[in-house]
Amino acid sequence: MALLASLSNRIFLASAALALVTIGSAIYVVGARVSREAQSEMERGLIESAALVGQQQAALSNQFFLLARFVADLPKFKAAVETGDPPTIRPLAEEYREQLGADLVLVTGREGRVLFASADAQPPEGLPTVATALGGRPAAAFWPDPHGILQVCSVPVSIGVDSPELLGTLTVGFLLDHRRAEQFRRATASDVAFVLDGRVRAATLPAAIDATIDRRTSATDVTVTRVGDDEFVQLAVPLSLPPRIAVPSRELPIALVLRSRTSQLRALRTVNRTLLATAGISVLLATVLAYVVARSVTRPLGTITAAMREMETTGDLTRKIELKGPEAWQDEDARLLAATFNSLTDSIARFQREASERERLLSLGRLSTVIAHEVRNPLMIIKAALRSLTPGAPADEVREAVTDIDDQVTRLNRIVHDVLDFSRPLRFEIAETDLAAVCRDAAAAVTAGNEGSAVGIRVQADPLAIRTDAERLRAALVNVVANARQATEAAGHGNGGPGVVVAASWIGDRRARVSVCDRGGGIPPEQLMHVFEPYFTTRRTGTGLGLPIARNIVEGLGGAIRIESDASGTTVVIEIPDGGPEPAPAPV
Repeated sequence: MALLASLSNRIFLASAALALVTIGSAIYVVGARVSREAQSEMERGLIESAALVGQQQAALSNQFFLLARFVADLPKFKAAVETGDPPTIRPLAEEYREQLGADLVLVTGREGRVLFASADAQPPEGLPTVATALGGRPAAAFWPDPHGILQVCSVPVSIGVDSPELLGTLTVGFLLDHRRAEQFRRATASDVAFVLDGRVRAATLPAAIDATIDRRTSATDVTVTRVGDDEFVQLAVPLSLPPRIAVPSRELPIALVLRSRTSQLRALRTVNRTLLATAGISVLLATVLAYVVARSVTRPLGTITAAMREMETTGDLTRKIELKGPEAWQDEDARLLAATFNSLTDSIARFQREASERERLLSLGRLSTVIAHEVRNPLMIIKAALRSLTPGAPADEVREAVTDIDDQVTRLNRIVHDVLDFSRPLRFEIAETDLAAVCRDAAAAVTAGNEGSAVGIRVQADPLAIRTDAERLRAALVNVVANARQATEAAGHGNGGPGVVVAASWIGDRRARVSVCDRGGGIPPEQLMHVFEPYFTTRRTGTGLGLPIARNIVEGLGGAIRIESDASGTTVVIEIPDGGPEPAPAPV
């Protein structure tokens, strides 16, 4: 796939997928664990609340039973009941009801006649606990009431120990109503509903729960029920009576303890949304980090690849790969690869210089042929000119002979100079110089005393300060500019503006470029590949050593030279480092 063909894409996609899977799995596990823990915590809290409701109801029942026994044994109360006079009993009964906090106080005589009944709760007719208490035994029971469930306990009022005499009964009761349910809710942090005979008698929830709530009295496990639009978990708690009391036969009521599952789920949804938002932000940050990591790995590779392609295009082995950014953030493998490649190009450049030196030495074998060919003709002309210098020769012939001898001697001197420059090793003297001045001097040397196409100079006004061998570089530029001027004149562009333009500029840190452009007819492709070969020339009077000498000088200075040519002209590009050639690494 094209998407996975790039190393950067593979690293990015793999890192992003790993982050997504890892964070997604963690969020899923955490969310599921939180949901389970919340459900378990809600059920544990419900069970604890149900146990607390049962304990409070049992404690309240025992408390009222003990208080009823205590009041029934008071001599003052017994004396009032023995009179059987309701006006006599009323003040005491009212006082004890207020002290007990009871919802119901019922006093009967020996025959069961009601002597006092409180006004807060309607005393049920035929209350079975009264009949049991008239038989001499305490009794307790639950009884339906319009306001809830009435829990009553009846105790006999008697005097004597061995053969007690029954004086009447005392019945004390309290309501399990909305007020009592609200007390239980505050104590347990749970809603409470009291159910008797399959009906909800009182509850802390809305009055409409009777139609929707689950009233199963046999449910001893946590169940789920709906109340209106909310969902609740509930647990049934059987209500108890004091032990060892005769209980009339009747179905015992239950207390339903409920907790809202909807509000808990709402809190869980908030937690889940927070987790999802955190996961999204984490995945986004992980994706950005993956992209940065991928770029940090592949960007140096892109820099190295671009440098390789440029070297492939220009053939400049002196260019060094420099990774951008702080060294602490650079990839160690990429830095090692760049250093290895730089060492490799240094070695290749050194091998090329050595090969070039060997080539020059091998070319000396052909030098004799060139010298024999180039020197023979001038010598023959000089010899012929000398023969014409006989005593009595005309003055015109003497002047012509002298001119021929002078031209041929100049030609021989140029041949010897070029051969020596090419054959002997070059020694450089590196010093601070102005590259713009070197270019101007080279153009002036080519055009001095020669009419023809002008040489234009395009350099900045400020000095181009560079450390190099100015004289050697000037000699190389003279050869290049002379060739360009001759090509322009041969193409017929000698007039109408400069046919040759020399430009100089910086191209980077510690590196300058000099370009020589002409408007000649260009170099055919089949000849372009041979222009730097010694003794290759297309001019009848040329030696074929000008460009090879220029290349030796430029490469000796640590630079590179290349030629670009088409039908509109030729451009020679010379790149020179500031500071001269780098020292060769010591052999290992």
